[in-house]
Amino acid sequence: MNVKIIRVADGQSVDATIILHTSATAQLPSLTDGWRFNFRSNTKKEKLQTYLLVCDETPEIVEGCLSFKVRNKVEPYMAYVEVAPHNKGKNKQYEIVAGCLIAFACRLSFISGEGAFKGWLAFDVLEKDKAAETKLMAVYSSKYGALRIDNTTTMVISPEGGEKLIDEFLNR
Repeated sequence: MNVKIIRVADGQSVDATIILHTSATAQLPSLTDGWRFNFRSNTKKEKLQTYLLVCDETPEIVEGCLSFKVRNKVEPYMAYVEVAPHNKGKNKQYEIVAGCLIAFACRLSFISGEGAFKGWLAFDVLEKDKAAETKLMAVYSSKYGALRIDNTTTMVISPEGGEKLIDEFLNR
């Protein structure tokens, strides 16, 4: 899927693509590459569909990564999402990478979800530090419209919220 991300240095939109990882695409990121999640190991072990966001100019460099699955054959679930280490903090190279990946996961939830789960995207926020977990949940809530389920670490994005994210990040 073609998307646009923003180059921080000049504020320009840059053409990018979200692609399903295969053995022919770029290698999956892992902890040894400075990422928080080991996409190489998790994708194999958990049988996840993993997608890479790459700039069209530099398709060998992964800007962000998303792992997705359908739990119990009906429930869309975002297992992992992460932006590349060079897209974090004050010196990040690109913006809205996470937004594009989360919106793409919402799109997948409309395609893959069944029955009452169609269009709903579930995910868990699990951090070692409770304060960091709470802060991250607040970010998902304010930036992406995610709702927390009861007093758990599980969050969902509703079909209406997913449509808004798809319009904002994928239909630019």
